[in-house]
Amino acid sequence: MTSPQKPLPDVNDRHRAPFWAAAREHQLKMQKCTACGYVRWPATQHCPECLDENDNWVALSGKGKVWSFGIYNHLFNAAFADDMPYDVALIQLDEGPQMYSNVVGIDPDLLVPDMRVEAVFEDVTPEVTLVKFRPAS
Repeated sequence: MTSPQKPLPDVNDRHRAPFWAAAREHQLKMQKCTACGYVRWPATQHCPECLDENDNWVALSGKGKVWSFGIYNHLFNAAFADDMPYDVALIQLDEGPQMYSNVVGIDPDLLVPDMRVEAVFEDVTPEVTLVKFRPAS
């Protein structure tokens, strides 16, 4: 019997493909509005601040802090059995956007709000690289 596979993101989504392409290169990039400078995630057609449609994809530092988190001790999806317990954290990036991810390289019981973190990249398949975070060094 084979283990179930974890769900993977759609790396070809028209708004988010540049994010996933950058992740494959172990870079964190997000949209920046060319009209007002707002850096946003998730990627969208219009800037949520000024509604302009023009943007550039810019490299971010990958640094931030844990804004909030939850620790999963109950298995909801058999594909995550080897990860138990695991965390889902809301990361406040230094450049402004927030994104959900996991903090790896630490016992989830040691996570605390405002913990400084930095991006790391998990190559899952040749097409999919996930952005995760670890405690900042």
